[in-house]
Amino acid sequence: MNQFFRSLSPDQQVGALFILVFGLLGLASMAALLLSLRERSDTPEGEAAVERLRSARRLLRTTWAMVSVFWLAWVLGERAATVLFALVSFFALREFVTLSPTRRGDHRSLVLAFFAVLPLQYVLVATRHFELFTVFIPVYVFLALPVVSALANDPQRFLERNAKLQWGIMVCVYGMSHVPALLLLRFAHWEGRNAFLVFFLAAVVQTGMLAQHLASRRWPRPPRAPQISQSFNWRSWGIGVAAGSLTGALLAGITPFKPGQALAMALIACVAGSFGHLVMKALKRDRGVPSWGTEGRAVTGASGLLDRVDALGFAAPVFFHSVRWYFGA
Repeated sequence: MNQFFRSLSPDQQVGALFILVFGLLGLASMAALLLSLRERSDTPEGEAAVERLRSARRLLRTTWAMVSVFWLAWVLGERAATVLFALVSFFALREFVTLSPTRRGDHRSLVLAFFAVLPLQYVLVATRHFELFTVFIPVYVFLALPVVSALANDPQRFLERNAKLQWGIMVCVYGMSHVPALLLLRFAHWEGRNAFLVFFLAAVVQTGMLAQHLASRRWPRPPRAPQISQSFNWRSWGIGVAAGSLTGALLAGITPFKPGQALAMALIACVAGSFGHLVMKALKRDRGVPSWGTEGRAVTGASGLLDRVDALGFAAPVFFHSVRWYFGA
């Protein structure tokens, strides 16, 4: 399969992937629709089956959203894709802040985060200032935000308020900005195909998350952290990481990696994404909500956008820097 993909031109690779991915998603969605039409009893078993189906449909919607965004990024090109992900970061950060306690003294820090930090981070990405964009938020911004908050003269819950804003910026802005940064890496003899790296990252992370979810349903085990996640256990986690890694090896033909390298890069991305998803679940439990958005209702301003991209916020920077370090891109 890898040799077949490598033998195709970039346009032919795009067409083949389009048919493969959207065809599989279409079949999965049709199967979910047919299953939803079946009558079920009001017994506990029937209710459990309905809940499993709802969970599967949520995962399908997430996958459709992610694939559509990345395909749109491919069509629009590097610059437009950077703007697109800047908007994703904006709405994700808005969603995060909505469920985080803020006070009047935080207004300046919030304005700085949304209208200075976020656009500057993406400008650094678009202009390929990789060294500066890597340290801009975790060094300069993390030192500047508490100073701005201190000047507001409001010490109540000062550490908690600043830590939550910094964490939101880290995941929603810093992490997500590494996705369009993949489009700007330079590889010898591989020009014009960087969007396949974005697709590779999204595919392996989403496959790993889906496999982990299905494994936890099929082979239930006592949860490792029951107060945070009832579905996370080491067996299902291992199955998810293995599935995502093998998917990466199968997709090596659309990347500059050899199969072994693709397997390793996918493993890194899946581990980071799965643990990141667990961390974001812990933040949701801290805020007392089951999800950032509930069943399509705009609870936090963006209908659960953060639920769809939280794993990428962790996987993207780890994957980006691993690729850049290994290939010197």
